[in-house]
Amino acid sequence: MAETLPPPERLRIAVAISRQPGDVHEWVLLLPVGATVADALSACGLDAQAEGLVWGIWGREGRLDDLLHDGDRVEGCRPLRVDPKLARRQRFARQGARAAGLFAKRRPGAKSGY
Repeated sequence: MAETLPPPERLRIAVAISRQPGDVHEWVLLLPVGATVADALSACGLDAQAEGLVWGIWGREGRLDDLLHDGDRVEGCRPLRVDPKLARRQRFARQGARAAGLFAKRRPGAKSGY
């Protein structure tokens, strides 16, 4: 018979934000059961609206009233400035077809596509 573990009395939550490239701040918190994303942010001294970041749990966009579970990671990410598909098209247009892609660096004398 499998033994069930009692629910934790406190939740261990990590909060990570990146306000600019290369600048990451992380906090590890112990919060009461039933805590929300907003509770975790206020425990870190962060104002969700003032930061201008997109908030999520484990890389998935979330809301401030989402309930947290033990071991969750609340992440604050900067919104994208450029659509990634558009940026790739622009890079390809700058580099040209011969300088970009999987087969850009071929061995001399190699067959095309190898």
